[in-house]
Amino acid sequence: MPAWPDCGARIARALLICACALLTYNATAAESLSLKPIRLSEHIWYVQGQAGPASAANQGFISNAGFVVTPEGVVVIDALGTPALGRALLAAIRRVSDKPIRRVIVTHYHSDHFYGLPAFKATGADIWAHRNAREYLDGSIAQARLAQRQRELALWVNERTQLVRPNRWLEGSLSFVLGGLHFDLIYVGPAHAPDDLAVMVREDAVLFSGDIVFSGRIPFVGDADSRRWLAAMDELLQLNPKVLVPGHGAASRDAAADLVLTRDYLRYLRAAMGKAAEELLPFDEAYQQTDWSKYKHMPAFEASNRINAYGTYLLLERESLQR
Repeated sequence: MPAWPDCGARIARALLICACALLTYNATAAESLSLKPIRLSEHIWYVQGQAGPASAANQGFISNAGFVVTPEGVVVIDALGTPALGRALLAAIRRVSDKPIRRVIVTHYHSDHFYGLPAFKATGADIWAHRNAREYLDGSIAQARLAQRQRELALWVNERTQLVRPNRWLEGSLSFVLGGLHFDLIYVGPAHAPDDLAVMVREDAVLFSGDIVFSGRIPFVGDADSRRWLAAMDELLQLNPKVLVPGHGAASRDAAADLVLTRDYLRYLRAAMGKAAEELLPFDEAYQQTDWSKYKHMPAFEASNRINAYGTYLLLERESLQR
């Protein structure tokens, strides 16, 4: 008779060795990600995330981050969506400058923009964010999102992932000077998020909009205040930036043209779901009757559009009751 127990043990050992090798390979791949800084102006670079929702294929690299090199140190805007990406961003900065990281400005506390903070905290950098981020960090949503990311990005987000809090809470808009450059931190929330900040570097006329602007993909709206969001885009246009860096997608040298996608999508959501809410049409029926053909082939449509529509439907119901 065949020695089935011995054979089974050998197979189990072989499978274990293969699994360990695969995990080692994947962990190495996670740490080997190299980000390419794109220069925008004399002092400013950014890295551009991929379109679409976070996945193992893109390693969670779906958002943008930037950095400003001054004679007195570096200011970083956002930290990307995993601890490994934070380390990769820090390495990219080090290829440009060896000056100390003085400050990290978080445009808003959504997971794809701040999970990379541990790398910068370890350098001793100050982390600044608007105080309304407490609503996220102190509530249940932050832990629910972390659990979701642990499932979706298991190699890069795990039980050791820290949700790093700011060491300076901002009350509203403010300005500061570092190395002769003037930074304007502009509070435009609650819009996409309760704590939305935009960052303008005056001398270079470069504006980091955070997720007030998406380029090349469907925005994530969820339960955002889309009316305030539309107003925030108008406020940012008045700054007349030479370069606009959106939260997602390519930087733009024609801000008015390149925020059209976000603006038109929000307006369409509000028009379609507002009509349904006024007519007391059930959401599922309203969603099926809406013509999504203009957007359905864009990145992140499948992942975001129904959630966006439902959040907007509920928002418009509330707005109608306030009239």
